[in-house]
Amino acid sequence: MSADAAIAGATTLAQSAAVQTPHATTNAAAAKKAAKQFEGVMISQMLGSMFEGISTDGPFGGGQGEAMFRSLMLDEYGKQISNQGGFGLSDAITKSLLKHQEHAQ
Repeated sequence: MSADAAIAGATTLAQSAAVQTPHATTNAAAAKKAAKQFEGVMISQMLGSMFEGISTDGPFGGGQGEAMFRSLMLDEYGKQISNQGGFGLSDAITKSLLKHQEHAQ
């Protein structure tokens, strides 16, 4: 298996592990939590694009190990950035989720 195939497999596995089936809620706390998670995923994807062109062969010799675990690191970066205020998207997403749930009932 090539390094690129291993990285793609690890990325797909890491991204698919957290996917859950959405369900309707009028609970503001649950909507806020879902919005924070969504914002974290969006930030992780943006960071992934930023790191895409950076090679892992540096002074510390990152190599394949660094390439494989980079997606996990970026997921954690996305969660932390979102938990510390993020980009402010979660507030708008929460309002939108609750608004759409009210109309659906």
